[in-house]
Amino acid sequence: MSDKRSTSARAAGAPAKPRSPTRRPRADDFDPTLLPSRDAILDALTAAGTPLPPDELIRALAAPPIVHDALAGRLAAMERDGQILTNRKGELGLVGKLGLAVGIVEGHPDGFGFLAPEDGGTDFFLSPREMHKVLHGDRAVVRMSGFDRKGRREGEIVEVLARANLSVVGRLHVERDVHFIEALNRRISQDFLVPADGLGSARIGEVVVATIVEQPTGEREAVARVTEVLGNATDPGIEIEIALRKHALPFTFSADAQRQAKRLPGEVRPADRKGRHDLTALPLVTIDGETARDFDDAVYCERKGRGWRLVVAIADVAHYVRDGDAIDRDARERGTSVYFPRRVIPMLPATLSDELCSLKGGVDRLCIACDMDVAAEGAIEAYTFYPAVMHSQGRLTYTEVSSWLADGEAATTPQAKALLPHLRDLHRLYAAFAAARRRRGAIDFDTEEPAIEFDEHGKIARIASAPRNDAHRLIEECMLAANVCAADFLLREKQATLFRVHDSPPIDKLAALREFLAMSALHLGGGERPSASDYAKLLDAAHGRTDGDLLQTVLLRSLSQAQYRPDNGGHFGLGYEAYAHFTSPIRRYPDLLVHRGIKAALAGQTYAPTGMTWAQLGVHTSMTERRADEATRDVVNWLKCHYMQGRIGEEFDGTVSGVTSFGVFVALDDLAIDGLVHVTELGRDYFHFDAVRHALVGEHSGVTFQLAGRLRVKVARVDMEQAKIDFVLAQGTVDKEVGATTAGTTAAHPTFAEPLARDGAPRKGSRQGKGRRSGG
Repeated sequence: MSDKRSTSARAAGAPAKPRSPTRRPRADDFDPTLLPSRDAILDALTAAGTPLPPDELIRALAAPPIVHDALAGRLAAMERDGQILTNRKGELGLVGKLGLAVGIVEGHPDGFGFLAPEDGGTDFFLSPREMHKVLHGDRAVVRMSGFDRKGRREGEIVEVLARANLSVVGRLHVERDVHFIEALNRRISQDFLVPADGLGSARIGEVVVATIVEQPTGEREAVARVTEVLGNATDPGIEIEIALRKHALPFTFSADAQRQAKRLPGEVRPADRKGRHDLTALPLVTIDGETARDFDDAVYCERKGRGWRLVVAIADVAHYVRDGDAIDRDARERGTSVYFPRRVIPMLPATLSDELCSLKGGVDRLCIACDMDVAAEGAIEAYTFYPAVMHSQGRLTYTEVSSWLADGEAATTPQAKALLPHLRDLHRLYAAFAAARRRRGAIDFDTEEPAIEFDEHGKIARIASAPRNDAHRLIEECMLAANVCAADFLLREKQATLFRVHDSPPIDKLAALREFLAMSALHLGGGERPSASDYAKLLDAAHGRTDGDLLQTVLLRSLSQAQYRPDNGGHFGLGYEAYAHFTSPIRRYPDLLVHRGIKAALAGQTYAPTGMTWAQLGVHTSMTERRADEATRDVVNWLKCHYMQGRIGEEFDGTVSGVTSFGVFVALDDLAIDGLVHVTELGRDYFHFDAVRHALVGEHSGVTFQLAGRLRVKVARVDMEQAKIDFVLAQGTVDKEVGATTAGTTAAHPTFAEPLARDGAPRKGSRQGKGRRSGG
C-alpha cells in the first residue's frame, strides 16, 4: 500500500530556620526518592532467604522514619497484588517462596471450583469446602494441599486479595423463617442470607438485586441486603434487567454526560465544516438492516480505469466526543453498545448515536473518509484519509439492495434507478475483493444467523434462519478494506493504537486438532505454525464430505479468540498482517480510539489516551466485548426457553453441537435452540467421553454420539430459572435396553458414528443488531 496521498520552594533570600532535633518529621519533609521501590523490597526479601518481621525488613531496606508510613502502604499494596504475604507470625514473605499461587477463582454450578494461577501454571482444584470461602471471580492466594482423585492439584484458600462481587442478582427464598437469595449466576453456588431488616419490599420468589454486606468465609455464609426488586421471573422484559445487573453493564448515563449531550448542536454548524472535504454531492448511501438506527458507515463506488474508486465514510464521533470528557468517560466504561432483542444499550447517548453522528439519509453529517483505489484483481493500490462533510443519498436495506442486484427491474423508484449503477459497481468490486480473499487464504466459515421475531408481548413468536445475501457480503468487504487501511496508516505514521489481533491457534489446540484429523484421513499443513490458507485448504477438502459439518465445527473451535491489543500481531483468520477496527465508532470504543489516532496523524500530532495505558485499554475493551456477548447470550437463551415452554413433548430433528462427559447438546434445525440430552438418556450402557473424537461411546453397545451427528429428540423439560432445556431421544432412535441402534432407525440416522451432512443450518451465535459488518 502507498502512503497517504494528502498526505514549592522557599521565598528567595529567606533564611532557613534551624531544625529542632526533637521536632517530628512533617509531611512536607517527605522525599519520595527515599521510599524503597517494589523491586527493592522483593530483592531484600529474596536476599534474606526467609520471611522477615516488618522491623527487620525496614532495617534491611535502610528506610528512614519519614517514609515508614508510605512504606507500610506500599507493603499493603504488594500484599493486595499477591507479591508478598504475611504469615501467622506476622512475618513478610515472598508468595512464590511460600509455595503459594495467586489467581482468579472460577466457580462451577456443582459447588466446586478452580483457581487459574496468574503465572500460567496448571489450575488448582477447589473443593466445595474451599469454595465456601470465596465467590466466582475473586482474586485469591492458594496453597497446594495435595492431589484429588483425578490427579489434579488441590488448593487451599490462604487469603482473598480482592472481592469481585459487591452485589448479587437472584431469587428470594425462605426456609424455616430464614430468608436467602439464590444467585442467578450459576457459577455462584453459595446462598446469601438476608436479615429481616434487609428484605425491603421484596416478596418470596421475586428476582432482586442485593448489596453484599458480608462476604463468605469458611465459618459463615455471605450476608446481603435487598436494594432493588426487579419483579417475577416471568415478567416481560425482566430477562434484560437481570442481564444488565448480573453482568454489571452500565445502562444509565452519568449526569455530567447527560448535561454534555444536551449542549450538543442539532445539526452540522458552519464552523464544523472548516478544513473538511465536501462530499455532499457524492452519492454515498448506507446499507443496513431494517431495524437499524445508528448508521456508522456509508459507501460509494465508481469505475476508475480497469479498477475502482471506493469511498467508505465513517461517522466522525471524535469531533464531538473528546478524550476525557464526560461522554468519553461513560463510553470508555461501556466499551461497546449492547444489542439485546428489542432493546439497545448504546455506548453513546441517543443524541449522538441516533442523531448527530448517525449518517441518516437526507441530512449533512461529519465523517472521516477512507478513499481507496482498488485494482481490478481486488488489491488496494492507494488510499487516503481525510475529514469530510457528507449527505447520505439513501438509507437502503440489505433486502432491497439484494433484490435490485438480482433483478434491475425491481429498482422502480427514481432514487433506486439513480443509485443502481453505483450499486452494481459495488457488487463487481465485491467479487474482486472475494477473489482476493480466496487468494489470501482467509478462513471463510459457512455461517448463518437466526432471525428472532417477537409478538406484541415481547416474546418469541418465530425463529427462522437468516441467510446472508450479497448485500451483506459487499458491505463486509468494504469495511474490511477500510479497517486494513486504517491499521496500515497508523503503523506508517507510528501512531500507537489498539489493533484487532487474532493469534494463530494455540499449540495444545493444534495438537488435539491434528489427532482428530488423523482419524479422518485429513491433514492440516503448516507444521506448528499453520497459516489461514492451510485452514482454508482443509475446509475446501472437507466440503461435500458426509462429516464436513463436524470438521468445520472442530476447526472453528481450534482457533484463538480475537482481542484488542496495542501490539500488532496480525489477524490470523482474515489473513491480514495488520488489522484495526475503524468502521464503527458509534458502537465500539476501540474504533473511536482509532479515529483519534488517524485525526492526530493527519494534523501532524500524536494521540495518547488519558487515564489508561494502551495495554490497559486493550484488556478493558476486550473484556467489555466479552461481557456484552455473554449478556446478550443470556437474554436470548432465556427467550428461547420461554418459547420452548409451550412445546414440551414435541419432537424435533437436530445436530449434536457439543459433547461432554455428562451428555450431548443438540441444536434444533432452523431454531438455533440448544438443549441437553443427559448421558442417562442415551441408553442403558456405560458411556465414555472421547475428547479427541468429540464423542460419547457406549462401552458394550459401541453406539457413538459424536459432534455434528444427527438426532431426533423430544423436549422433556424447560428450567426458566437456570435457562436450560432438557431433551430425551425420540422413540425408536436408540433402544433404551441395550443402547444399540434399532433396526427401525430411519435413513436419516443410520449411525451416530458417521453423521450425515445436515439439511438444516449449523448452530450459530445469535448476535443481534449490527452482525458481522466489520469482520473479525
